Amino acid sequence: MAKDDDDLGTVLSAVGPRLRALRLHRGATLGELSATTGISISTLSRLESGQRKPTLELLLPLARAHQVPLDELVDAPETGDPRIHQRSFDRHGVTMIPLTRRPGGLQAYKQVYPPRWPAGDVEQQTHEGYEWLYVLSGRMRLLLGEHDLVLAPGEVAEFDTRTPHAVTNPGPDPAEVLTLYGPQGERAHVRARPSSR
Repeated sequence: MAKDDDDLGTVLSAVGPRLRALRLHRGATLGELSATTGISISTLSRLESGQRKPTLELLLPLARAHQVPLDELVDAPETGDPRIHQRSFDRHGVTMIPLTRRPGGLQAYKQVYPPRWPAGDVEQQTHEGYEWLYVLSGRMRLLLGEHDLVLAPGEVAEFDTRTPHAVTNPGPDPAEVLTLYGPQGERAHVRARPSSR
């Protein structure tokens, strides 16, 4: 039992420095973090210095504010299974499969559009954010402002979602798409480009 207590003490003592490093990496002050989480500045300071033991009630809002999973805050050991086990859901007839676990920020989805979706005319929508989509299979029609594009497998589109837009599957087969969506307008940044042949 003493070894378990020692292990727990080691894990808990490392939480404070990790919290401080996350806050500094984001360039946030204790005051800003306090305003975001509702945790007092003095409590945050004591947590970061190790003078206050972290509790679940304190760690949950901090994980949300730093946009990291809770196990990353406490440096939980690897489970050995890196797969994401999130359930798919249906949105207006489109199957959405989440590929990211972090709350907020950039989100990734695999989307499966049924054949000839949607039935009838479509209206272009606008909302905050930025979207990047990659067609895996099938064909997708992207109405973007005055543009009317058909994207084939391997093609990518990237756009500000404040531009009126609509995505449809005009084909007779299901279409699969990878989508990255940034609700605050985050863009996908390409770091490497394929060599031209």
